[in-house]
Amino acid sequence: MFKTIGADVRAVFERDPAVRSKLEVVLCYPGFHAVLFYRVAHALWSRDRNLLGRFISHLGRFFTGIEIHPGARIGRGFFIDHGMGVVVGETSVIGDNVTLYHDVTLGGIAPAVDSQSQVNEKRHPTLEDGAIVGSGAQVLGPITVGANARIGANSVVLKDVVPGGTVVGIPARPAGAAAKREAPKRFDPYGTPIDEEADPIARRIDALLDKVQSLSLRVAELEEQSSTRDTMSWQSDPDDAGDVTSGDTPDCSN
Repeated sequence: MFKTIGADVRAVFERDPAVRSKLEVVLCYPGFHAVLFYRVAHALWSRDRNLLGRFISHLGRFFTGIEIHPGARIGRGFFIDHGMGVVVGETSVIGDNVTLYHDVTLGGIAPAVDSQSQVNEKRHPTLEDGAIVGSGAQVLGPITVGANARIGANSVVLKDVVPGGTVVGIPARPAGAAAKREAPKRFDPYGTPIDEEADPIARRIDALLDKVQSLSLRVAELEEQSSTRDTMSWQSDPDDAGDVTSGDTPDCSN
C-alpha cells in the first residue's frame, strides 16, 4: 500500500504545476487526503471490515468533501485535482494514472429503482489507465472509458468511450473523426484538448459557415459570367444596336 501511496504523490507532481514539494502535497491537497482515506478504507473493506471501512470513508468525506466508496477499486497514480464534490460509486473500477477534476460523478443509473436487485451488481463505470475526466462530468452506468480517453467538462457520458477518444456534450459525443489509439504526449487538463476544437457542434457550425461562404463566391462568379454574356450578346447584334442608337426621327417640318 505504501508504494501505491508514493505513486499517488508522484502523480500530483506530474500533473499539477502549482505543487512545490512533497510536504505540500501531504499537507495541502484535499484530493490526496481523500485518496489516502480511501486506501485505508479499502484495505479494511477487502478484509470484511465493512462498517469500519465505511466509517473511515465517511471521515474522508467529512474532511475533504470527496466521497469515494471503499468498495471501489482504484489503481496507482490516482489524482483528484481541486476535488470538492467528487463522487466515486461502490462498483467503480479505476486504472492507473487516472485524473478526475472537481464535481465529477462516477455513478449508477436509477439506483433507487428496484435497488435490491442491484446489490452486488456492476452498476458504476470502469475507467481504464490514463483516462482524464473534466470538471462537472457525469459518467453513469456500467460503461467503460477506454485507456487515455478524455471526457470534457460538464459532459454526461452514458455510453462506452473508445481508447484514446475524446467526448464532450450532453449526452457526450465523440469530438474527433477518429480515436487516438496512442497515449497523448502531453497531459491535457480538465480532459479538454487545448490545441484543437473539441466541441462537435462548433465544428459543424464552422463547416456550415465555410460552405455558405463557398456558395456565395460561386453565386458571385455565376452572376459575373451571366453579365458578361449579356454584354457580348448585345454588342454582337448590330440591328438591335441600330434600333437603339438611331431610332425614328420625328417629322417636325409641319
